[in-house]
Amino acid sequence: MNQKKLKRTGMIISITAILLLIAFIISVATGFASMSPLRLVNTLLGQGTPKEELILFTFRLPRILVTILAGVGLAISGAILQSITRNPLADPGILGINAGAGLAVVFFVMIFGSGAGTYIYILPLFALCGGMITAIIIYLLSFKKGEGIDPGRMLLVGVGLSTAISGAILTLASKIAREDYDFFANWMAGRIWGDDWVFVLALLPWLLLLLPLVYRKSNVLNTMSLNENLSIGLGVKVEKERYILLLIAVALAASAVSVSGGIAFVGLMAPHIARSLVGPRHQLYLPVAAMLGAILLLIADTIGRVLLDPSGIPAGVIVSIIGAPYFMYLMAKK
Repeated sequence: MNQKKLKRTGMIISITAILLLIAFIISVATGFASMSPLRLVNTLLGQGTPKEELILFTFRLPRILVTILAGVGLAISGAILQSITRNPLADPGILGINAGAGLAVVFFVMIFGSGAGTYIYILPLFALCGGMITAIIIYLLSFKKGEGIDPGRMLLVGVGLSTAISGAILTLASKIAREDYDFFANWMAGRIWGDDWVFVLALLPWLLLLLPLVYRKSNVLNTMSLNENLSIGLGVKVEKERYILLLIAVALAASAVSVSGGIAFVGLMAPHIARSLVGPRHQLYLPVAAMLGAILLLIADTIGRVLLDPSGIPAGVIVSIIGAPYFMYLMAKK
């Protein structure tokens, strides 16, 4: 890579990081009780009033961190899926992986209830199982011997399976208690419901474990996104790597939506925008995609909270308003 391009990439990464910081400050400062940037800094340094500390550390900061972590997980999951399937429209929400995770969340709520307390650490595992089973079914139905995965077939299978699972979810959800149904209706709409530190602790280990592993496999993703035969020629065990990366993508998406709600399109838009900014090399575009995913979801959640305070509009609805036209644009273009 030449010096000019490397400098440009470094500048884009820096600008993206600054935009994430700005989005964080705006999100913390806005809401039912506003907080100026100066008061925010003072409160973070332990010099705020009891009311400011309650607002920041009990209500806003955990929710914002969950939103950022979920945005990162969904963006990297989408980037992996787009690379291993060579399908520019791949996204854990569109392909039905989020719906599979949602079905597992329904079973979790039916068994433990929506106020599960310490059981919340088990919720990502439930979501992972549901998302993984869905991903395996999509993979098997999309794969043809001698041809591999057909991107168009995979998209159709994913959308169809997502619709079927959503119907099953609604049927099961109608049989649970009213308070649990209200919780799950919000989850389906994509409302950020993980607003306590326990949810941050439930999600953070997954990202700390999986993100370094994804980055280590950047060269594998580079070759797999170009040509399968090229990957084989370079000594990559394509099938083995595809299964590993598929498992990582599902784990990232399932753990994210288990505490953030059923949110689609973040995994579609963030990788596309990142590739257009810094190119297709995963070593460069994965960090940008992760920050863009966090920015998109954080802005959507902030807009939703401000537009209809205090109940708010679910972040998933705001993202869909932006993501659906973007998806149709990509469909027409590709």
